[in-house]
Parts: sequence; structure tokens; C-alpha cells
Amino acid sequence: MGKFSQFKLPLKSMPEGTEHYSFHLGKQFFTDMESTDVREADVNVEIDVVHRNGVYDLTFAAAGSVVVPCDRCLDDLEVPVDTHYHITVKYGDDYRDDSDEFIEIPESDLYLNVAYMIYDTVILAIPMKHVHPLGKCSRAMSSLLKKHRAHAPGDPDADLEDELLDEIDDDQTAPDSDTVDPRWEKLKDLES
Repeated sequence: MGKFSQFKLPLKSMPEGTEHYSFHLGKQFFTDMESTDVREADVNVEIDVVHRNGVYDLTFAAAGSVVVPCDRCLDDLEVPVDTHYHITVKYGDDYRDDSDEFIEIPESDLYLNVAYMIYDTVILAIPMKHVHPLGKCSRAMSSLLKKHRAHAPGDPDADLEDELLDEIDDDQTAPDSDTVDPRWEKLKDLES
């Protein structure tokens, strides 16, 4: 029995009408997919298959969360997942997947394994950049980043990065809307 045998949909024997399938994705699913980015997962996947005139319309809905490493501090970062995907499947002479919305599978295939479709759907719902909100990164890692960063003295970009890392270290959140940054106050003097 294969790692992904539970994700086989019996399309060939499916009567016309609608069928519903549910799957739960945990850490093991992503480990089996050899995904090194997803450390934990709690994602529910619902698939509705509508069979009509030899055509199968599959609608995937995935909701839950995954835990990935923060790009800045490498601590765990929980990312919500809420996505949908639709694909049309039809039997034909050979396997063909020229489009993101349509695939053709050989008449000899009794089942369609949707494990990789589910994986791609969930992975594409995770943002490219994984970063904690300001002030939530690991203090220890933030101070190490600041200590070991090499930059030219007087580099304004590096000075700004140091200020941002100081804010992270101080665990400050964004200022209230009533509070005005003193740097903006100096700009008001330029108007006169």
C-alpha cells in the first residue's frame, strides 16, 4: 500500500452525479511529499466531484494552518491556509495535462490520485515571504543578526536596518495612529 493510496478517487466506477471526499493533512503528509518547509500542518481538504457525460469537475477547498520557519528568525510561524482550486478531468487515449484547468487520463486508469493536486493547492496558498509581525521574532536571533551583519560604516540603509532590528529587540508594536513619528514632524518644517 502506497503513501498516497488514500487519495485515490475511483472515477471510473463513479456514477453520474456528485460525490464528496474529505481528507485531513497533518505533518506526515508533507513529510511524505518531502517538503522541508512545512514543519506542522492541520489542514482539512474537501473535494466535490461532479460527474456528468464522462466529464469530472473536481473542486478542492482547503482550510486550516501550516507551520513554516520564519525567514528572519527561523522560529515557527503559523500561517493560515484558505484556498480553492478547480480542475476538469476526462478520460482519453493518453495522459495529458497541458492546462492548469484540464487534464486527460488514460481509459485504463481506474483511479485518479489527487495527492499532488492537494499538495500543490496548499503550498501555493502559503505566502512566499514568511515573517513574524514586527516585535514577534526571536529576540536572541534578532540580536545575533544585528551583531554579525557586515555593512559599510555610515551606510544609511544599514542604519535603517539596525533601527528596525532594535525595534524588534525592544518588542515594540506599531505606534498608535494618534502618535506621530518625530521624523515626520521635521518634514513639516520644510513646508514653511
